[in-house]
Amino acid sequence: MRYLVREKIFTIGDKFIIIDEMERPKFQVVGKVFTFGNKLNIYNMNGENLVYIEEKILRFLPEYNIYIGKNLAATVKKEFTFFKPKFNISSDFGKFTIDGDIFAYNFSIYRDKREVAVVNKKFFAWSDTYGVDIDDEENHAFILALVIVLDQVLHDNNNINNNQ
Repeated sequence: MRYLVREKIFTIGDKFIIIDEMERPKFQVVGKVFTFGNKLNIYNMNGENLVYIEEKILRFLPEYNIYIGKNLAATVKKEFTFFKPKFNISSDFGKFTIDGDIFAYNFSIYRDKREVAVVNKKFFAWSDTYGVDIDDEENHAFILALVIVLDQVLHDNNNINNNQ
């Protein structure tokens, strides 16, 4: 399934809709305003909370926890590198790795060495815009949460550590 993730640039806090390839709304992402660290929820279009994303603060490098329900599903930590971004992802869904170009605009997401998603960032958009192709067998909300975390770490101008 292909999704289009487009963040709105003129909003207080993060709030945006994720649409599918037929331009139907599938998920809504809502960030909490006035918090320390990023805190985001992903809802289905019926308002059911599917995923909660929480940035761990006071870390040398960015670190995020992803929850499904009340259960910690994954921890994403950016590793210190000089060139190509690299992440350590501990997950209940398997061993995830992310392979992307040096500028962090195109990624493949692998679970247990099998490609499960392809992410392409559009360069000339007013807001961060991604095309995300996800394998039908995967948890789409979880994979989209990984993409959102990557955006927060690598492209969010509010993140002090995004260049490390």
